[in-house]
Amino acid sequence: MKRLTRIGRDERGVVALEFVLVFPFFMLLLFGIVDTSLILCDKAVLTNASREAARAGVVVHVPPLSSTAIANVALAYAQNNLVTGGIASAPTVSVSQPDGTSSGSPLTVTVSYTYSGLVLGYVMSAITGPIKLTAVTVMNYE
Repeated sequence: MKRLTRIGRDERGVVALEFVLVFPFFMLLLFGIVDTSLILCDKAVLTNASREAARAGVVVHVPPLSSTAIANVALAYAQNNLVTGGIASAPTVSVSQPDGTSSGSPLTVTVSYTYSGLVLGYVMSAITGPIKLTAVTVMNYE
């Protein structure tokens, strides 16, 4: 009889079993937090890159910066500061000067980037398509 009660109370290995069941969910949560942090960091970098390029374009220069030179400012900033966990793709930059470079006319700089991410970035890209980050800055010429 003592042997039967001892078998019913023997809980050796239960903690290991619980750990094995819960560990994948904790890792999924951890990688999700890291991937989300990288996405937010890259979004901030893109915003700053578009702002830097727009500011460089609207400041008085003689002669005014060309669209290519403005795009190069954004590309240089983004490529030096983007954080990627996977294969890095180059950001794309478009510069729009609809009214030319006269004082008061707008300059629009758009920077786009496809985020590849770590583990969850690849999984989410497979399910929802690529994660595209975009930043747009509009400033008026001085």
